[in-house]
Amino acid sequence: MNKVVCLSTSCYHPFPTRKQHVMNRLTADEILYFDPPVTYLAPLKDKTAWKRLFIYLGRGERARDNLTVYATPPMLPFFNKSRAINKLNQKRMARFVRCKMKKHGFENPILWCYSPTSADATPYIPHSALVYDCVDRHSAYKGLINEEVVNTLERDLAVAADTVFSTAAGLHDTLSKYNEKAVMLPNGVNFEHFYTAATEELEKPADMAEIKGPVMGFVGMLQECIDYEIIEHIAKEKPEWSVVLVGRPLPGVNLDYLKAYGNIHFLGMKKYDELPAYIKHFDVCLNVFRDGDLARDVSPLKFYEYLATGKPVVSTPQPEQVLDYSDAVYIARGGEDFVLKCEEAMSEPNGEKTALRIEYARKCSWDERVSEMERILQQNGVR
Repeated sequence: MNKVVCLSTSCYHPFPTRKQHVMNRLTADEILYFDPPVTYLAPLKDKTAWKRLFIYLGRGERARDNLTVYATPPMLPFFNKSRAINKLNQKRMARFVRCKMKKHGFENPILWCYSPTSADATPYIPHSALVYDCVDRHSAYKGLINEEVVNTLERDLAVAADTVFSTAAGLHDTLSKYNEKAVMLPNGVNFEHFYTAATEELEKPADMAEIKGPVMGFVGMLQECIDYEIIEHIAKEKPEWSVVLVGRPLPGVNLDYLKAYGNIHFLGMKKYDELPAYIKHFDVCLNVFRDGDLARDVSPLKFYEYLATGKPVVSTPQPEQVLDYSDAVYIARGGEDFVLKCEEAMSEPNGEKTALRIEYARKCSWDERVSEMERILQQNGVR
């Protein structure tokens, strides 16, 4: 591979997801990474979005030796409900991308997409090959979405792609109907980073100093597919335990009712470099997803990050891929079972499953995942 244009669904900063981990490891000569746009209505839901309406007017950021990040122009809302609006948005996006490609001397790069909406941009962005990396059941999100419109966009993008990756079995089942070169490749973990929680004496974070144990901990965005009933049940049934939530609620997710519990602690967003220290001081790591299309087809980064620390993990049976690790983690169904499994996890004989969890995580490292991606791309003639 020589040059790559990535149309991402996650901003490069501040928190790395699959998009950043993959782009940081590709053996491309140069990569242009385009943050997702906000709509003109975004500031009405999230006041911090105001500044994102204008960032695209500035210069790009050289984030790595071979990777430049660009903000993108704001877009019209309702693009997930109207194909006509999406086409207008994507034509504008394509003009912006072509301008930056010209600046960097890109002619026919690999075009790497993460959103079904990009289907309407691809005809206007010159490229030698098209990759669709699907990380979510996009049509299952709530809000201003027409499921049929989103699914049609995804079909069109998958059909046109030279290679399709997906993170979960349900996504693969859908996409493989559209493209014979569809491959399931779950998320991974920055193994060396989170393994430090198992190997180093990491100081207890200051905002955990007064939190009494045992600590049931969760790391990640507090989004709609999380099972907050389980979290509430744990706090109610075990007032002597503490539930620590590291992350922030996404717009539209109201968790004020949980703040009534004195043993639920909202610690907010933390820097990526700080996360291993927080997890190290959990007694049990929680992976709690509410049953539904979105949860079944998600590949949670947090789960693999938990594994790399060696800490006990108690998880819902959603997403289904966690069941592949049932010999190393504790699977619980419902709030009462969660309490029992957390007790079992805390009484786990010292080191009994720790090494197994760490070894699973080692095999799921991002280095291994991206190496497999590049092998598949080479096999498919994408260079």
